[in-house]
Amino acid sequence: MAPNHEPQNPNPLSFIFFFLLFLLLLSSSSSPSMASSDPLISFLVRLQSEALATLGPKNFDPKLYVDLPLKTDLSAAESAFARLPRSPEGAIRAPVLGMFLDEYFDEAGSDLAYVEPVDFVPEPEGFLPNVENPRVRSWALEVHSLWKDLSRRVADEVRKRPERHTLLPLPSPVIVPGSRFREVYYWDSYWIVRGLLVSKMYDTAKGIVNNLISLIETYGHVLNGARTYYSNRSQPPLLSSMVYDIYMRTQDLEFVKKAFPSLLKEHSFWVSDVHKVTIRDVQGHEHSLCRYQAMWNKPRPESATIDEQSASKLSTASQKENFFRQLASGAESGWDFSSRWMSNSSDLTTLATTSIIPVDLNTFIYKNAELLSDLSSELQHEAVLDYWLISKNNEVYNWQADYHNHNVFASNFIPLWVKAYDSGFRTMCLICEIVSSSLLLTFRMVGHLATSDVEGLHIQAQKKQSLWLRYCYKVDQNKLCCLQITVQCMKSMMSRNVETRSVANTNLSKVSS
Repeated sequence: MAPNHEPQNPNPLSFIFFFLLFLLLLSSSSSPSMASSDPLISFLVRLQSEALATLGPKNFDPKLYVDLPLKTDLSAAESAFARLPRSPEGAIRAPVLGMFLDEYFDEAGSDLAYVEPVDFVPEPEGFLPNVENPRVRSWALEVHSLWKDLSRRVADEVRKRPERHTLLPLPSPVIVPGSRFREVYYWDSYWIVRGLLVSKMYDTAKGIVNNLISLIETYGHVLNGARTYYSNRSQPPLLSSMVYDIYMRTQDLEFVKKAFPSLLKEHSFWVSDVHKVTIRDVQGHEHSLCRYQAMWNKPRPESATIDEQSASKLSTASQKENFFRQLASGAESGWDFSSRWMSNSSDLTTLATTSIIPVDLNTFIYKNAELLSDLSSELQHEAVLDYWLISKNNEVYNWQADYHNHNVFASNFIPLWVKAYDSGFRTMCLICEIVSSSLLLTFRMVGHLATSDVEGLHIQAQKKQSLWLRYCYKVDQNKLCCLQITVQCMKSMMSRNVETRSVANTNLSKVSS
């Protein structure tokens, strides 16, 4: 029987749990520090820069070069690279560069091998029982079959010679996003696990969680992705939700017991000094909240040439270092890059990710605490709008209401996922109308949302990007009603055939608090 996660009265064991969690947080709390550079990454970034100079910017993918596995020791490749003939301007001719790459590197992605998922069957028993339309069911099974195409395992060579690879060894088979993304990504894995559970592929889902746990045990947190160059940051903390979702489907308590110590470690990482911010409210009370903050102040290796070009308009080294940290911190958020993180939506160099208390991250932290403690009635989560950090006094920020960012972002609606609200049907329709009356749908394709209603760089960069708020239902032929809120609400709307009222001027903070 599934566990009951309704608020419960405290018991002595609960207090023991919180005492142990408190000790763990004290032992792991430390000041943010910069991740160290890796010799292989440093060389590959230099190779990336030389390749751009040789091949030009058209169709150039900087990530390709930091994903290349070495055929030889790094010292041999570096010596050969230094001996390559160059033009009087210092450029390497394209044929020469191509011959060097062929001799000293394998293809990007070759350090992953195909593996058939052990629990894949063409049509699982009980798969989507409520989908009766033959065409829709056929399409769903085609999507289900893609698990085979995306399944990989890390090649044995990575474990034998890790110094030749930026890919990290992982204990279990993986599901990769595909295309140029040849490795595991953190918050992508949450959606992958959700899909695997629908496909009844419970062993594969557990393997994905075990891979992420192995990163915690090695690095102290789940990396942005399973590459050495991602060790300087994480991504939205959804591992506890993955473990919980798997448990709800399988009732495998032993799996939860093995994962639990690592979940505590991850939670301590996110509430440590790396991400923690202390806020003093108008009554003088202090509160601990979290922000995205990468441990990095250099160009991101996977995008180094792009980052350097973006920073070229900045005049000082300190300005560039701060900009690089803001870039990496925006990437840690998973929302890279929307105007949400910019003080000027048309200027990427005004990124100020670490100066914002993000509603989504604090929602995830709240959710994790709820799942770990089962004492959600003891927790409070008040803010539903991003808040800008402006005034500071001895590392304690003073709360001022006028620093709220009142623009509409898709991330504003993430607190709905926690379900810590009155889920009345009228409230749901009100929220749906706020989405459809904003500009989030102005640039939409079917089933897609913009990250923000602010005109700026994010429109060009992300209007074609599918976000994670994907459940949409056509209320009438002109409006799309976003139903990231629960599936139950979607079913209710379909059964009632509701037309939503116009509430374009409603303050969002009055709707979901």
